[in-house]
Amino acid sequence: MKELVEILAKALVDQTDQVLVVQTETEKTVHLQLTVAPDDMGKVIGKQGKIANAIRTLVKAAAVKDGRRVHMDIDQ
Repeated sequence: MKELVEILAKALVDQTDQVLVVQTETEKTVHLQLTVAPDDMGKVIGKQGKIANAIRTLVKAAAVKDGRRVHMDIDQ
């Protein structure tokens, strides 16, 4: 799931070298922390958070296959 978020974020931003995804896991939950450059925050979040919600939806769909829950945060 970390790779999925990283690929999607790098496709959206201009400064791909500043994309960082940190994954922490428990038995049933995966927590993803996405960090991007301050100039790219708007591109990752989108108008009214639509892009961020779309990324979360894709990650949650991938997590269902593993029987896990996913929580994703976006920071700058």
